[in-house]
Order: sequence, then C-alpha cells, then structure tokens
Amino acid sequence: MKTVIVFPAYNAEKTLEKTFRDIPRSPDQSFFLVDDLSTDGTYALALRLGIPAVKHEKNTGYGGNQKTCYRRALELGAEIVVMLHPDYQYDPRVVPYMRGFIEHGICDVVLGNRIRTRKEALAGGMPLYKYLANRFLTLLSNLVMGENLGEWHSGMRAYSRKVLETVDWEKNSDDFVFDTQFLAQCVTAGFRIGDIPVPAKYFEEASSINFSRSMTYGLSTLYVLARQVLHRWGLLDYALLKGRK
Repeated sequence: MKTVIVFPAYNAEKTLEKTFRDIPRSPDQSFFLVDDLSTDGTYALALRLGIPAVKHEKNTGYGGNQKTCYRRALELGAEIVVMLHPDYQYDPRVVPYMRGFIEHGICDVVLGNRIRTRKEALAGGMPLYKYLANRFLTLLSNLVMGENLGEWHSGMRAYSRKVLETVDWEKNSDDFVFDTQFLAQCVTAGFRIGDIPVPAKYFEEASSINFSRSMTYGLSTLYVLARQVLHRWGLLDYALLKGRK
C-alpha cells in the first residue's frame, strides 16, 4: 500500500536529517515536509536531502501544519499516511510496524506510545509534570472514549486513507489540541485505534511545549472530552464529530 510519511516541521534543522536517515526504506513509500515558517534552515535542508517540501507563508500552528500535510498526502495518492515529528524525539525505526497494522487490516489508526513504563519515560527525559499530566489525561480519555490506549498524546501517528477521507479534520483547531479532536472524531466514527511502543527521547533540540502551553493543551483536551460526552448524550451538538458531508 502506498505510504506517504509527512513531517510537520518547525525549526527542525538540527534533527531532520537524523530522523529522515533512520526511517527504514520501502519502495512503496514517499515523503513530504511542511515547514511552518521556521526561522532556521529546515526548508533548505529538506530540499538538500531530497524531501519534497513546501514552506508556509505564515505560521499556521501545529494543527494547521498537519492539515497541509494531510491534504498533500491525499493528493499524492497515499493509502497510508504516517505523521512523524522531525525532531527525533520518536524512534523512526518503528514506521514499518505502524503501517503494517493498517496494511493487514488490524487497525485504521496507529499511535506510537512513548510510555511503556514510568521508568523508561522519565529516563528518556520526559519532565515529571508532563508524565503525570499525560497519565491523567490518557486515563480520563480512555474512560470517556471507551478505548484502551497507552497514550493519547503521541506525535507519531499512522492513518488509513479511509480515515482521512471520512473524518472532517479540516474543522479542527490549528493548535496542539488538533490531535485530541482527531482521535475523538475517529472514535465517534467507529475506527479501530491501536498503539505500539516507541522509544522517545527528550533533549535540547527536540521540540517541546512549555508549561504554559501544556496547561492550555490540557484544558483544551478536557473541553473536547466534555463536549464529546454531551454530544453522545444528545445534550449539546458537537459539529466536529459529524464527519464529512
């Protein structure tokens, strides 16, 4: 199945090449990078590496970047789309396994789970407050959504084409809560979601939102969960969950 690996990039010049080089190659996969108006040489490096790329004329945010990634992947005829942050925080070597779950009809959506154990996550450099927030929000999301995912907040994901053509992700936020909204939409649409362990590393060059942005993201996630419950109970309509018309 044709796979397009997309990189939503912002100031990833120091880590892009390492991320790109470590992805196992396959003849039926291609790459595409969207530079969200980086202030470093990310875009130029992508072109030197032979990665097809575009650069936004203005910064659109994390969700806005992904929207461009998915539009282009669908235009390229992707049957599977793997979204990978080019900051080398997630181990690129697991890409073939993620796409395999979709190729073999086991899952429609696959997430890379950074938290196999508490010890491993913290040893990899995940700040304690992020670990605790991740565990709380993941537990709550699983309870609300009826899923059993190891992590709801991964920046490494794979989607089937059917998912991208069914879910109306264009309506989602341009900020970080885009990912939570997307998963809520997938659950509502009845898609099969799974995850696999992926070693993760926190280091100076890896992208990471600060405490203030983390708080905003956490509150936004709680809002999405509340709206999902109210929508399910028929008390308050949530347009994001209705899918494409």
